[in-house]
Amino acid sequence: MSEPRDWQRVGLVVGLGTTQTLAWASSYYLVAFVAGPQAADLGVTPSSIFAAFTGALLVAALLGPRVGRTIDLLGGREVLAVSNGLFALGLVLLAVAQSAAVLWLGWLVMGAGMGLGLYDAAFAALGRIYGEKARGPITGITLLAGFASTVGWPLTSWGVETIGWRDTCLAWAGAHVLIGLPINLLALPRLMRAADRTGLAVGKPEVRMDRNMWLMGFSFAAGWVVAGALAAHLPRLLEISGASTAQILLAGVMLGPAQVAARALEATLLARVDPLTTARACMLTHPVGAGLMLAGGGGMATPFVVLHGAGHGILTVARGTVPLSVFGPKDYGFRLGLLGAPTRIAQAFSPLAFSLLIDVLGSGTLYVTSAICIAASLTLMAVRIPTAIEAPKTSS
Repeated sequence: MSEPRDWQRVGLVVGLGTTQTLAWASSYYLVAFVAGPQAADLGVTPSSIFAAFTGALLVAALLGPRVGRTIDLLGGREVLAVSNGLFALGLVLLAVAQSAAVLWLGWLVMGAGMGLGLYDAAFAALGRIYGEKARGPITGITLLAGFASTVGWPLTSWGVETIGWRDTCLAWAGAHVLIGLPINLLALPRLMRAADRTGLAVGKPEVRMDRNMWLMGFSFAAGWVVAGALAAHLPRLLEISGASTAQILLAGVMLGPAQVAARALEATLLARVDPLTTARACMLTHPVGAGLMLAGGGGMATPFVVLHGAGHGILTVARGTVPLSVFGPKDYGFRLGLLGAPTRIAQAFSPLAFSLLIDVLGSGTLYVTSAICIAASLTLMAVRIPTAIEAPKTSS
């Protein structure tokens, strides 16, 4: 299939942006609001819920390379459609759980849905369609999905308070079946197998874990450790730092718009800047915001969240655009899966680890998150883009 026309491209970006918003809101941003009620209802500790969520992220990490390879071969339409079914099944299992075992099963199925249905899979699908021109569509879907926390947190919080956490999970499951599944099937084109396009059999992907891969793997993992920790513990961390309830709510509402504004900047004024440069810079906005918070207390909650959200917003795009810029589109999905594995593993343990760290350090945890982000930026400084692309040899 040829590259989609402009109007098809807009429809694809809007469709994937919508389904990514749903996927993130009903999985990654769900746990912060249902962990407490789930624990109380089943007679377990909140830490055990975060442990189950950790298991879900580990499942997603293990599936990443295989999912990326499948998208390289077949495209993302079927993979993302299956993710909606897995999300729905996992949410239903959570809703009906009467024991810790069923609850764990529900979260592990959710992890499979995350492995097939979050950004890495969507980025790989766009890379399969657009190749080296995928940077714009990647930024486009993250612009829309940047509102996942802005949409997901209030809806989940309202649902838990009004209809309970079980019916809230069922509502999100219904959204995947009635909204996410049809959109993924309609928005994404059906593609030929990679082998059919070339007329040759497709062998194993040629991806080496070279210096650049190791540096990117560490940097992205470090950045997402901080993002994962704050996604789970931001309200608590702001409260410990002295923010009032009103200041916490205002700061929380600003997280999504800050991410979106940063991605809009990346799509416009920074569109001609190399993705690696913007990635290096975005790692430093969290330490700047943390410094303001540590110096000014709760009154700096909103500036801190805005700076953190802006950096995380561009980091999300960078996970897709930096590997594309450095390595090109060949085996792009598989490469994203390999890079995403350490990211998801580190991210998997961050909610539980930082829950314990906050107990010990309180607001001093911001010193730790800042050091991690600075290390990530310095690591990206060592990544080098090849100066030339090897051209096919021609006879003289």
